[in-house]
Amino acid sequence: MARDSIPKFAYKTLQQGKSIAGLAHKEISSRIMNLISPDSDLNNFNLDSNLLQEIQKSMDSLREEDWNDGENGIYPTRLLFDEPWLRYITQYPKVWLDMPNTWERRKKQKYNDLPKTIEREDYPNYYLRNFHHQTDGYLSDFSASIYDLQVEILFNGTADSMRRRILKPLKEGLSTFHERKTNNVKLLDIATGSGRTLKQLRASFPKNKILGLDLSDSYLKEASRYISDLEGDLIELIKANAESLPFEDNSLQAISCVYQLIKANAESLPFEDNSLQAISCVYLFHELPRTVREKVLREIFRVLEPGGVLVLADSIQINDSPKFISIMEGFYKNFHEPFYCDYIKDDIDTKMSEIGFNNINSKSFFMTKVWSAIK
Repeated sequence: MARDSIPKFAYKTLQQGKSIAGLAHKEISSRIMNLISPDSDLNNFNLDSNLLQEIQKSMDSLREEDWNDGENGIYPTRLLFDEPWLRYITQYPKVWLDMPNTWERRKKQKYNDLPKTIEREDYPNYYLRNFHHQTDGYLSDFSASIYDLQVEILFNGTADSMRRRILKPLKEGLSTFHERKTNNVKLLDIATGSGRTLKQLRASFPKNKILGLDLSDSYLKEASRYISDLEGDLIELIKANAESLPFEDNSLQAISCVYQLIKANAESLPFEDNSLQAISCVYLFHELPRTVREKVLREIFRVLEPGGVLVLADSIQINDSPKFISIMEGFYKNFHEPFYCDYIKDDIDTKMSEIGFNNINSKSFFMTKVWSAIK
């Protein structure tokens, strides 16, 4: 067997180090918090030796896929080493300081512990909760500031590698529009959050118009801060709704900046029919009720141009990853994810087909399942 090149060895070492750090944090923090405030209702993940082997095998396969896509030019290889270390260093103490609040919220089952300053009528009811027992839900600058690090810890350092799995099907889907000027090809990232996916999209599609849409002001502000260090990028935050489009003459042709950040609900996208060529959506659907998932898919279909591509990434499901059922069960029992149990049984492929999508494909990578479909 050929030895790994030095860059690949460095990549693997980095990824393994992140995994060890994530596991260590979860083990140490759980022990400390159980000493301070024991929680008998907390369900432990039963990681027997066979399951641990499956996890390791799946993570190794994910890393191999990640490395190969970079080597094959799907995205710049620098993304494989792009870690916001300074950002994480400043976030990590806040994660620890917030842990007693999160732990207590879980024990008392306080799922609606949200800032009193928010305008509740601006958000759907399913959104007004502390997903993951997160302080302030998705509705404060504090929550937005520590989210990326929390996700990296949750996935043992594999979050970025899993996010990058959307880039290859997006690139393949957008090949339909290869004869157009790239700045006339628009890509929307739904539930863009704090901007981690946006930055990877920009690196992979440097000349396309990229829009990020989210329901949280705080997370959009965090995304703006995060991506504003990219040379030449202009950040503009727009609040939008379906009745009042944020573009002159209701046209996306009015967009002249590299990035556009828009506050809106994915149930009612503020775009004209057939106006976008690509849409990505990462880790949203498991936090939506079943009826809302279908409504969002119908909205995506409406705004995509015929031939446009949708790439959706979310949690694995029971039908594609039965070996990880115990992990999925532990996730919705230990975290406040009220729609997750339904999501892992939901037939997304059939929903897409009934709505009108074609060429529907799906594949799982460790804890993430990726769908691609064409309008």
